[in-house]
Amino acid sequence: MITLFKEKKFDIEAFITDSYQGLKLVMDAHRKKWNLGEEKSWKVDEREGKIIVSFVDGTVASAPAQVVGTLNAKNATFQWGWEHAAIVPAMQSHAALVKAFGIKHRVPELTTQIIPCTEKRAWELTALATLLAEANGAYRVQAKPDTYVFMTFGEVSLSKHK
Repeated sequence: MITLFKEKKFDIEAFITDSYQGLKLVMDAHRKKWNLGEEKSWKVDEREGKIIVSFVDGTVASAPAQVVGTLNAKNATFQWGWEHAAIVPAMQSHAALVKAFGIKHRVPELTTQIIPCTEKRAWELTALATLLAEANGAYRVQAKPDTYVFMTFGEVSLSKHK
């Protein structure tokens, strides 16, 4: 039997790069629309599975949120949100999507609980989660001096408080 078309191997790095470029465009739109990046405070309501961001002018943005993982900047490691002891199970589903994707495409980086990681790579992995989950954006918060939490968020609701 003659094969006319050779099956092309899936290029995970190109896919992640495209995800990251797409996330940058989405986040630029959020910055322009509601000043994301200029917030005065944030909080995560784990019980409700939401992130709430407040601005100096009284605007409050809230959205459903999921934790992709945590970056320990001191030892340059990323711990995925799936099965993460510090993350409530209800906020692990987008990380679990990445793990399932990693299993399907045989990508150890996406299926190993703790991996070596830079901040840029953590953003790239979060972009992948954002794409796979069809989320509306991503956010990073500092939880401890050397620990950053990377999240995806859903549809944003804006309100104004005095």
